[in-house]
Amino acid sequence: MRKLAETRMPTSSGEFRMMVYESEFPDFPHTVLMKPTDNQEVFNVRIHSECMTGDVFGSSRCDCGQQLQYAMRHFGENGGILIYLRQEGRGIGLVNKVKAYNLQDKGMDTIEANLALGFHADDRDYAPAIQILNDLGVKRINLFTNNPEKVSSFKNTEIEVVSRQPVEIDPGEENASYLKTKQDNMGHMFSRIKL
Repeated sequence: MRKLAETRMPTSSGEFRMMVYESEFPDFPHTVLMKPTDNQEVFNVRIHSECMTGDVFGSSRCDCGQQLQYAMRHFGENGGILIYLRQEGRGIGLVNKVKAYNLQDKGMDTIEANLALGFHADDRDYAPAIQILNDLGVKRINLFTNNPEKVSSFKNTEIEVVSRQPVEIDPGEENASYLKTKQDNMGHMFSRIKL
C-alpha cells in the first residue's frame, strides 16, 4: 500500500493530517485523517466505507454520514485515525446503489436488493485499511464500529483489537428498517438503540 501524498487538514472537527493512499481506482484514492494522541500505544480507529448519499448529501436512508461526523468529532477531540475506503455502496458502486434504492422502495430490504442485482450482501474488503495501518506502524487499536465483519477482519493480522467502541445513531423514520436489517441479518451490534 503506497502513500501518494500528505498534508495538514483543518476541519470543523479539528486539525488532522490527511494522507491519500493508492486504490484500484487511480483518481479515487483511499483517504486517512489522523490526529495523534498522547497514547501512541493504542489508537482509536474508524474504518469508514464511502457513502456519497449519506456522507455528502446527508441522506436519511442510512446512518453513514452521521457515523462519519461522530468519528470526526470524537477523533478531533481525543485523537484517532479515520480511514475512508473508496468502496461505495458496500462495494457495488454508486450506480448500482441507486438501483438498489429503487428496489428497496418496492419492498426489498438492503440485502435482498443487492442480491437481486447480482451482488453479495456486502462486497467490501477491509484489507486496504489493514495495509494502511501497517504502513502507519499501528499495532493496537480501539475499533469504532458496530460491524462484526470489521472486527473479524483483524484476525490473523499483526494488529490487535483492544476494544470495540460502538457508533450508534438513533434511528429515524427512513432508516429504522435498514438498521434492523443490519442488526438481524448482518449481526451488527447495537446496545443502546432499540429497533
